[in-house]
Amino acid sequence: MDHRQTTAGLVLAGGRSLRFDGEKAVAPLAGRPLLLWAAERLQADCGAVAVNARPASEAEAMARANSLPVLHDAPGDPDGPLAGVRAGLIWAVGIGARALVVSPCDVPGLPSDLFARLIDAAVDGAAMARTADGLQPLCALWPVTALPAVSEALAGGEHPPTWRVLEALGAATVDFEHAAAFANLNTRADLVAAEARLKRS
Repeated sequence: MDHRQTTAGLVLAGGRSLRFDGEKAVAPLAGRPLLLWAAERLQADCGAVAVNARPASEAEAMARANSLPVLHDAPGDPDGPLAGVRAGLIWAVGIGARALVVSPCDVPGLPSDLFARLIDAAVDGAAMARTADGLQPLCALWPVTALPAVSEALAGGEHPPTWRVLEALGAATVDFEHAAAFANLNTRADLVAAEARLKRS
């Protein structure tokens, strides 16, 4: 079985980008919106890719304009990435996928082999990236069988640490050498610096 064809991908683009002064997901880097950087990287290793975005957001509009399914958090779920993961797992079950890999929308420098290595390491379970800076739980693979555990983790109205839920699932860790590749762009200055790095390379 080709696990890549049975693995779905999800771009997490539902954050409010308070420090960025605008929606990060639609900000251009080298002429291409960050959301599409993330989606295209996932498409290289996944049979289908969707976007988790807030209703009526620019990220939602951009995803739809690029024929990407849009998933909203369930009403009542606490703000945070796990709500997006839950929406993604429900969608993945619906399309017959065995697993879901997730990517933040604001980390354009992720390693090109990230998702392939997570898929290979997970087997039938979960997996997440790890660097010298620690666990990277927003770059992870979730088996669709994790849906009940994720729903239970959110049921109380609080958002637990994502890494803790993954560890409870027995997630394998996949080590990556360059921690800087996992740095997210929190501000416009971060975006400018990323653009400069791209030009130098």
